[in-house]
Parts: sequence; structure tokens; C-alpha cells
Amino acid sequence: MEVRKTGLQYWRLYLLTLVLGIGGSFQYGIQVSLIASPAVHVQSFVNQTWVLRYGAPVDDSTNQLIWSFIVAVLSLGAWAGAVHSGSLPVTYGRKKALLFNNVVAIVAALLMLFSRMAKSFEMILLGRFLYGYNVGLGLSVHLMYLGESSPKKLRGFLTLTGSIFIGFGKVVGQIIGIKEMMGTEEMWPYLLAVSGIPAILQFVTLLFFPEAPRYLYIDKGDTEGSRKALQWLWQEDDLKQELDDMQKERDSTQGEKAKTVKDVLTSRCVRWQLLTLAIPCAGVQFCGINALYFYAFDIFRESGVPEDQMHYLSIGIGATEVITVTLCSFLIDRAGRKKLMGYGYLSMGITMSLLTVMLSIKDLNSWIPYVNIALIFCVICIYGLGPSGVSMALPADLFLQAWRPSAYVISGTINWLGMFLVGMLFGYIVDGLGQFCFLIFVAYSVCSAAFLIYFVPETKGKTMVEIMEDFNNLNYKNRGADIEKTGTSVETKL
Repeated sequence: MEVRKTGLQYWRLYLLTLVLGIGGSFQYGIQVSLIASPAVHVQSFVNQTWVLRYGAPVDDSTNQLIWSFIVAVLSLGAWAGAVHSGSLPVTYGRKKALLFNNVVAIVAALLMLFSRMAKSFEMILLGRFLYGYNVGLGLSVHLMYLGESSPKKLRGFLTLTGSIFIGFGKVVGQIIGIKEMMGTEEMWPYLLAVSGIPAILQFVTLLFFPEAPRYLYIDKGDTEGSRKALQWLWQEDDLKQELDDMQKERDSTQGEKAKTVKDVLTSRCVRWQLLTLAIPCAGVQFCGINALYFYAFDIFRESGVPEDQMHYLSIGIGATEVITVTLCSFLIDRAGRKKLMGYGYLSMGITMSLLTVMLSIKDLNSWIPYVNIALIFCVICIYGLGPSGVSMALPADLFLQAWRPSAYVISGTINWLGMFLVGMLFGYIVDGLGQFCFLIFVAYSVCSAAFLIYFVPETKGKTMVEIMEDFNNLNYKNRGADIEKTGTSVETKL
């Protein structure tokens, strides 16, 4: 019994974490990174298809527009998936929602695989949209499922693995996209179809795991099913404390149905949770990390890095993010969410300010461009140690069961539309502002840091009900006499 208590008792829960990650946030990472590699080959294929249909090559501006839309449509699909993450997992359960999601990814992979044979670039567009849907739904349900299956002492660590799988997906996409592997004219349809493999793996393996215990207990009222799921996942017989915690949460909602997006946006009782979700967590796109990935190649070029070696340096950036996020997973339940994310944003703002200055004087000395490369790696390290990981773990702590699905819809909407805007507009911002574009991200990072450090309560080691009570001190500050159903109590208006 003592051996089991060392952590081995949770080996099934860790296995569930692996299964959810491979078919969940891993798909996001791989789709973000591998699309850059076959760009030339896909644009050539679009041109060949155009010649076959219309007897003349496509003009460069139209070809570039089609390619840009192929890249950007992932975000639109992900938004659609995020919107459905508020209804599908509530109606059909977390497990069935993910099984359906894997079917979507498999269909997308087949479209990619046969697009060249069918001589249709529209199949690539549709496949990319479906991949986006898979990513948007899968990322939200992955975190929901994992957070509702974990004990509170492991909840931060396990939900943070979502960021580890994103980073791992980015590195895998960068590696298999090199010309020595699948980044060739012959292999690009297979490269674009590769996400079908983790989808098949998750579909098959997830069948052997139970539904999320909290969903069974709180949403479905299946006490015995929840107990069996917990016993199977945790291999523990004494579940009284966890069941009591779920009972308190179920009592606090008093049989309420799942809240709508409108409820989350308009209810005073979750106002500060919504701000915490929207500003530092879902708004992580606006801290400049993706823009830094886009701009990195320009900095590498200015530093004299040969074109054919830049791809390998970008793999180093991806690997750095994976390593630092993994380190964050060991720190999050010790240092806490608030400190890691708050001071992480502050450090990112300071480092990007320094990067802006160094980019402005890059021609003064031959060693300055290499300092800029080092600063990029510093920003990636800070991002991995703080905002990247905590932005996955913190949302799972913020909302009670009835509010959580709609909160994830809002989070996904902000995240994916933010990614779409950054992807579409960043090039124009760089043309207009040059290296000073980073000052926009500096302002966002510093404001987010101040918000987290001064206002957001720590959630480490607390139950969902305790976290709600902490936030109620902010939601009802100086308004203790209002009638409002808070999820934990009912205030009385005099």
C-alpha cells in the first residue's frame, strides 16, 4: 500500500493524460508548425490545378491570397470548434465529444491525402478548416476532461501538460517538415495528413477509459458511476473527501443547468473570473509569442544565419519551449499560478523592451545580432516557465461545473480570433512600425502582469468552492447586500 501512495497509484490517470494530450493539444502544436514547410509545394500545386482548369497560370497575388487563406482558415475552424465546446461535451459527455472530434480529424486527413490525386486545392482548404475545428474543440474538451478527472493536488500539474503537448507538437511538426523527412514535393500530402495518426490513436485508446468523474457526479447525478471512475483512475478506496467536495459543488448550483455564454458575460458573480480568463489566459496570443516566432527568421537572417540552417534553429526554439513548460509543470503547484504567470508576463515585457532597443542599434556592432538571438530564446524560456503553462491550468480552476463549458467557449473565441488577427495583421504592423511593433506586446504583458499580481487570488491547492468564495470578495466588493446567485451562496437584498 505504501508503494502505491508514492504516486504509482495514479498511473492510469497519467495514462489518460497521455491519451488526451496526443489527440488534444498536440494537434494544435503540430498544425501550427508544420504548415510552413510545404508552402512552396502547395502553392505550386495550386498553380498546376489552375492551369488544368483555366489553361493559364494563376497570378502571384491570387496564389498568395489562396495560400494565406489556407493558413488562416485553421483559426476560423478552431473558433467553430471552440463554440461547440460549450454544448457537445455537456450534451454527450467529455468522452463522446472527443471520440466525435477524432472522426473530424480523420476526415480532414483523408481530404489532405487525396487532394493531389483529385487535383483540388479546395480539399486542402476544407481539410485545414476541419483540422481547425478538431483543434478548437479538442483543446477545450481535453482540458475540461483532465481537470475534472484530477485530484486537486495534481490538477495544476496535469492540466499544464496541455502546454507541454502543444510544445511537443510544434517540435514534431518542425522536425517532420524538414526536407530530409517529409518536406518534399512528393511527400507534402502525407505531411498534411499526418494529424490523422494521433486522431486514430486517441479514438482507439480512449474507449478503454471512463467518463470524467465530475461530469458524471455533478452534471448527470451518477454518484455510483463517478465513484467507480475515480476508483479506476486513482486506484483509491477512500474517496470521501473528493465526493464531499463534488457534493458541495452540486449543492451550490442547486440543480442549475449549464450556463450559457450570455450568462457568463452578464453575471456579476463570475465577473472577475471572466476578466482573469480573458485578459491573461485567453489573451495569451497578444503577449507577442506567435509574432516573435514569425519575426525570428528576420532576426536570424540579420544575424547572418544561413537560410538552410534557420529551420534547425527554429527547432531549437520549439525544443526550448517544451523544456521550460515541462519545468513549469514541476513548479506550478509549489510556486502557484499567480506568481508564475504574473511575474512571467512582467519579465517578458522587460525582455521584449530590451529586444526592441537592441534591434534599433543592431548595426552599431557585429555582436549585437547574436544578442538578439539570445533575447528571443530568453523570451521563449520565460513564456514557457510562466504564461504558456499557467494559461492552460488556470482556466480549469476558475469556474464551477455549471459555468465551465461556456467559459471555455469564450476563452476559445478570444484565443482563436486573436491568433487569426495576429496572423493576418502582424505583417502590416511590422511594415509600419518595424522593430517597435514589440512595444504593443510589451504594453499588453505589463498590464496583464499588474492585473494578475494585484487582483487575482491564488488558486493553488484550493477546491472549486473555495476559489469561488475568494473571487466573490472581488465580485461583490462593497455590494454585500445585493441579491445574486453566486454559485456558493445567495445574497439578500434589503
